[in-house]
Amino acid sequence: MNKTVIFQDLGRKDYKEVWDYQEELFKDILDTKIQNRRQDAGLETENHLLFVEHDHVYTLGKSGDVEHLLANDQKLADIGATYYKINRGGDITYHGPGQITGYPILDLENFFTDIHKYLRFLEEIFIKILADYGLKGERSPGETGVWLDLGTPFARKICALGVRASRWVTMHGFAFNVNTNLGYFDHIIPCGIQDKAVTSLASELKREIDMDEVKQKIKMYFTELFEAELVG
Repeated sequence: MNKTVIFQDLGRKDYKEVWDYQEELFKDILDTKIQNRRQDAGLETENHLLFVEHDHVYTLGKSGDVEHLLANDQKLADIGATYYKINRGGDITYHGPGQITGYPILDLENFFTDIHKYLRFLEEIFIKILADYGLKGERSPGETGVWLDLGTPFARKICALGVRASRWVTMHGFAFNVNTNLGYFDHIIPCGIQDKAVTSLASELKREIDMDEVKQKIKMYFTELFEAELVG
């Protein structure tokens, strides 16, 4: 079981470019697993964790409803955003500057074979980070992600999750709103949920947040929960 995870911070990148890169890494891991199965090769599978800030983009998951995108092509052009229908779970979401988007591309057979546990671990990373900033992050039953003030009229989502998995290999991941321009969420029904708002760490704390500080916290809690070693 290889618990070493190759870490890369890709900086600011176009969504499609990073999606293609994810697919390459995902396929390489799957190919290794297939070779091991067919030839009993005993090859070690790699694990990766990518951080990125995307240019303004809306992505719709496999089970999503395109009606939850409220902007037409002209409006997308006006606000400088793109749109992709993609192969993760979940509905529609927004990615953009000031948001830390993370893509764990893991062979879960190196860790544990439980997708439910995997999603809960990802949520736990951000519940722990929010606690560090004096905020109480919570899970919403039946929904993925992390929320504030659940059970009140002021419930709001601060971290979204959407993953794909095949043969226990994962891709896509999480989007944590740090210094995000929340106005971009006005053009969608985020995650198809109409009765809860969206927020960011900066909005909650009424100040700009050090992105590098948050990234270090994500890496720390990721390695703690997954008992992994980040390299790179």
